[in-house]
Amino acid sequence: IKEFCVRISGGGGNMIIFPAIDLRGGKCVRLFKGDFSRETIFSDNPSAVAVKWEELGAKYLHVVDLDGALRGKSINRAAIRSILSAVHIPVELGGGIRSLDDIEAALTLGIQRVILGSSAVENPDLVKTAWEKFGERVIVAIDARDGIVATQGWESSGGISAVELAEQMAACGIKTAIYTDIARDGTLQGINLEATIELAKESGLKVIASGGVSSLDDIRQVKEHEADGLEGVIVGQAIYTGRIDLSRALAIAAGE
Repeated sequence: IKEFCVRISGGGGNMIIFPAIDLRGGKCVRLFKGDFSRETIFSDNPSAVAVKWEELGAKYLHVVDLDGALRGKSINRAAIRSILSAVHIPVELGGGIRSLDDIEAALTLGIQRVILGSSAVENPDLVKTAWEKFGERVIVAIDARDGIVATQGWESSGGISAVELAEQMAACGIKTAIYTDIARDGTLQGINLEATIELAKESGLKVIASGGVSSLDDIRQVKEHEADGLEGVIVGQAIYTGRIDLSRALAIAAGE
């Protein structure tokens, strides 16, 4: 598994495009700026969506249990299982993972790597222990509004800047972070490239860009900054609405 992780972790022109599958009530949805009251349901069959992205060439899926993020425990386990049994590519999972047992359960289920979000702010000791036990199968999500980290399904302020948290996570051993500008998430306004690059440079972490991806230009911009530590980009709303052709985005990521 470790060799596989290294091989798919970017570098050398291997920027990763992560199609996002956000789960709520067992369905595949997208939220506007993380607002649970502004939801669009794209499919009641998440595994079929996962298969579609795999068939178009995706090499990795990004799955979030939105109910889990809000309630602090895994909620959409049946949908997650169905995704894992339907595809052959690795899947990363975030949302409601708050303990070593939660991490172990997700990995045992077949998840390739788990994403710690609220825990990164509220329980850095867990992050350190998880890193020591599971290594690069643990990454963190740094979700920020106006540069300040948000937690608990983006409902609460973590009271720490995104860059400061990234530096703390690097000190815990973490190698990779997902950075989301909440104000742009689900808006199709383009990614916050400047803040994403700053986070990578200041912390030394490999950073996956997320939030607001709207066009192939966003993909190109991330690709151009691979050397600055950007290793991938999460794409959600834009591929669901047809604004981005996933196959074309994957070609750009591969340097074609």
